[in-house]
Amino acid sequence: QVQLVESGGGLVQAGGSLRLSCAASGVTLSRDAMGWFRQAPGKERELAAAISWSGAGTYYADSVKGRFTISRDNAKNMVYLQMSSLKEEDTAVYYCAAAISVHHMASSSVDYWGQGTQVTVVS
Repeated sequence: QVQLVESGGGLVQAGGSLRLSCAASGVTLSRDAMGWFRQAPGKERELAAAISWSGAGTYYADSVKGRFTISRDNAKNMVYLQMSSLKEEDTAVYYCAAAISVHHMASSSVDYWGQGTQVTVVS
């Protein structure tokens, strides 16, 4: 059984930082693209960041460019999202996801989803 388990969410002040982690079990993700989607209340789920299986290719939504950094450790089956200079509009549930490629991820063609972790940014 494949499981993606997120951790690291919480309450943070605007301008602060958080690091999200995603642990994969039941599957080896070294050949999968990984990504972080987010869904704010009343809004559609959107792809915030994605990374190719090798780590050489990344994608960032315009709204997070320069503030978020996605990384992965294939040996540990882990994916991370370092979030800095957080804004209130970053408040959302963040979901870890796995897909065949970054292109598939961007098209929301996702193979596996995590259960989500809440990030709340307050002023």
